[in-house]
Amino acid sequence: MGGGGGGGRGLTPDELKALEQRVKKSLTAIGTTKKCNVFISFVEEDLDEVNLLRGQAKNEDSNLEFNDWSVHEPFDSEKAEYIRRGIRERIRQCSVTVVYVSDSTADSKWVDWEIHESISMGKGVVAMHKGSIPPSRLPKSITDNKVTVVPWNQHEISKAISREAEKRGRSHPSP
Repeated sequence: MGGGGGGGRGLTPDELKALEQRVKKSLTAIGTTKKCNVFISFVEEDLDEVNLLRGQAKNEDSNLEFNDWSVHEPFDSEKAEYIRRGIRERIRQCSVTVVYVSDSTADSKWVDWEIHESISMGKGVVAMHKGSIPPSRLPKSITDNKVTVVPWNQHEISKAISREAEKRGRSHPSP
């Protein structure tokens, strides 16, 4: 009786080699289109801007996939530790944290904490801003850790995220 997958029976060596090359090419193409899972950190006042960024990431040409968890709770509230646990898990699942910086960001304890958590977990961090000039005040954790700050430009953001993911040797989350 028996069974099995056939093992290429009936194919000439040249046909088998051509099939092998097509499979390798296909697997390589899949590897190059893999999305980078990104945690996005921002202040509530910037939600409209961040929603535009999320919309860009849904573009089929984008290599970004955002993993965010908007926080509407004060940093020192009774629910804060529960929220921190959830955010830690989201950060753990990503490769890079993107921080949307605006004039409001420097005063956010949540954003500062998310940057510190990302760095302590060995995640890459990239800050991005709207316009040609970054805000005059940035979160202390961005300046202290020399986080790359780029303008909101799909190409620039993608390049910075890829660099950060490559520095850490992964383009997707570690288990």
